[in-house]
Amino acid sequence: MSLIRVALDVPVERLFDYRCDDPAARIGARVMVPFGRRRLIGIIVARPEHSDVPPAGLKHALRVLDEQPLLGKADLKLLGFAADYYVHPLGSAIMATVPAALRQVRSREQNPAGYALTPAGAAIDALALPPRARAQQGLLSLLRGSPVIPHAVIAAESAAIRKALKTFIAQGWVRAATPVAPVQPDSHRAAAGPALNGEQAAAVDAIVSSLGHYQPLLLLGITGSGKTEVYLHAIAAALARNTQALLLVPEIALTPQLQSLVVTRFPGTTVATLHSGLADGERAAHWEAARSGKARIILGTRLAVFAPLPAPGLIIVDEEHDSSFKQGEGFRYSARDLAVVRARQAGVPVVLGSATPALETYRNAIDGRYRLLRLSQRIHALPPQIDCIDLQQDHPADGLSGRLIAAIRTRIECGEQSMVFINRRGYAPVLVCGSCGWTSDCRRCSAKLVLHLRERRLRCHHCGHDGAVPVACPDCGNADLAPVGQGTQRIEAALAQHFPKARILRIDRDTTRRRDAWPDMRDRIREGAVDILVGTQILAKGHDFPQLNLVGIVNADSMLYSSDFRAPERLYALLTQVAGRAGRSNIRGQVLVQTRFPGHPLYAALRNQDFDAFARELLAERRQAGFPPYMHQAVLRAESRSVDLALQFLENAARLARGISPSVSVYDPIPAGMMRKAGRERAHLLLQSPSRRELRAFLGAWHPQLAKATSSAARWALDVDPAEL
Repeated sequence: MSLIRVALDVPVERLFDYRCDDPAARIGARVMVPFGRRRLIGIIVARPEHSDVPPAGLKHALRVLDEQPLLGKADLKLLGFAADYYVHPLGSAIMATVPAALRQVRSREQNPAGYALTPAGAAIDALALPPRARAQQGLLSLLRGSPVIPHAVIAAESAAIRKALKTFIAQGWVRAATPVAPVQPDSHRAAAGPALNGEQAAAVDAIVSSLGHYQPLLLLGITGSGKTEVYLHAIAAALARNTQALLLVPEIALTPQLQSLVVTRFPGTTVATLHSGLADGERAAHWEAARSGKARIILGTRLAVFAPLPAPGLIIVDEEHDSSFKQGEGFRYSARDLAVVRARQAGVPVVLGSATPALETYRNAIDGRYRLLRLSQRIHALPPQIDCIDLQQDHPADGLSGRLIAAIRTRIECGEQSMVFINRRGYAPVLVCGSCGWTSDCRRCSAKLVLHLRERRLRCHHCGHDGAVPVACPDCGNADLAPVGQGTQRIEAALAQHFPKARILRIDRDTTRRRDAWPDMRDRIREGAVDILVGTQILAKGHDFPQLNLVGIVNADSMLYSSDFRAPERLYALLTQVAGRAGRSNIRGQVLVQTRFPGHPLYAALRNQDFDAFARELLAERRQAGFPPYMHQAVLRAESRSVDLALQFLENAARLARGISPSVSVYDPIPAGMMRKAGRERAHLLLQSPSRRELRAFLGAWHPQLAKATSSAARWALDVDPAEL
């Protein structure tokens, strides 16, 4: 009797054994199996000789779906580590990393492994297709993009595409085909880029000398110092060794810009992109290109850290400090930390790049665990001049101080661009009744409904609630409701009043929802068709706008005082990134920070642009307070229909925890900072230990007890190395 052990996407801490006599049943391949009344697709993770399930209880696998395994031993090893470290079911972790198109159960009938154009299909003139036959045109473009398109990619496309495929097959334009073996290109010559300065050349040499063995490196470079150019030279060296390079970025908004740069620099190299903005079919095609070895450069956001790579040679994490690398729901992994683990397992270097690295990373560098590389000079530009505007002296009108307005006017007169940064979209964060004090509270969250004036809507930016603006106060009937505070829409309106002839462009989540909106906006900015930019964090990272020489920062103080001990670190990083957008050409940039606390040590460090001094001071505070990186944390999060039920569950969990290990501190449960979200009341329980090993052992013993003691009244999840409390 042949057995297979299968990882399934189910929320239980176990794997499942099945009978399977198919010789194609290899570790790492997909298999369709019966599971209760359903059929599920899973991944074979072992071929055991025996099972704890009695022979009579073993079901037969229905079908092995892959001739060759989708995941290799190295992929399963990384996923096994991640599932164990972050205390998450292995099956759920594995299947979360496989594209949706490859884990969906479709028809019972046997489908071809893939499809390819016949000679007649390859000769089709796209212009000869009917103008309205968009599905046929899209299918033709898809088929021409790769020698063989896997069936799963086609299956994930629209019904119109699948119908067009049947038409193409009937016409003799498409045939069944098997996906090709990994492609090994002859060469990967890089196009010439700008000359490196001394610091860049030294950094590239250090990275190149590390190729072929594990070496973590921190590339600490100020904004505009040319970190991307260092990445590209290092990638070229990795490709010359016939290996693959993985480049992780924090935001989808950065991916198209960086992809364009990479494709231009490496015109003969296949580049795969992996992020949540791709359609299921696109993602599956790019994932397959990485898995097969055809794609030699893989560019993506956090989930791309799990991309299967047959020949890894270099891993790069850009803006490694960014909290976007930590998954906040479900499988709560850190892509940055797993990139380091993956590099160690594969025996390759990993480069962590940032102008403001996370304190955990910075400490590893100054303690010698990571090699520290510095870029202290801007390329062809001086660092921006950073000043604070004291709002106690220069009182703002509609959020804008007189000095900031004057500075913008000067830049407009000089034909230069300005940016006003406010990390809050909408018109105003709250609507208030001046008569009775009513405020626009969200009924489902511990938050205010944000006024979106142009659309005349009140929206919750946490749960998505959307409602009309009331014509009068719901409590007292007063018709004089006033917006309080500023958002991007209000700043945009204020700027339009001050500068009626200026070309103002607002860039936030509301204006960039359309897929091509942000690339179009970016082109307008670079072409000089915009005078003033108003935006949120979308504008903070990685963008190079040569004509942008003034940055005004509004409402920075809102992040200054927070219950989260990481707030100062994040604020400094954010302000540094925003400030770095100014003066990227031959004119020195100017940065004006509006604040009521200009003497605060954080702003003093920002003006001096001395990250080392700021980081060392924060590390000293963290050591004294007993916070990471000198402690290791886990948080048990619970939510229920009432906060009392959530706290009761956590109190029971704490009683179980306190008897396990004296080296782990178990704190009292408390309500979460945002106690109510989407109608659920939330609380958490903090655990802390100076030993990562002791904490992992503790969680391994505690988690099974939690699973047994679970109550239907509360949903819970463990968050290891939480990014926020």
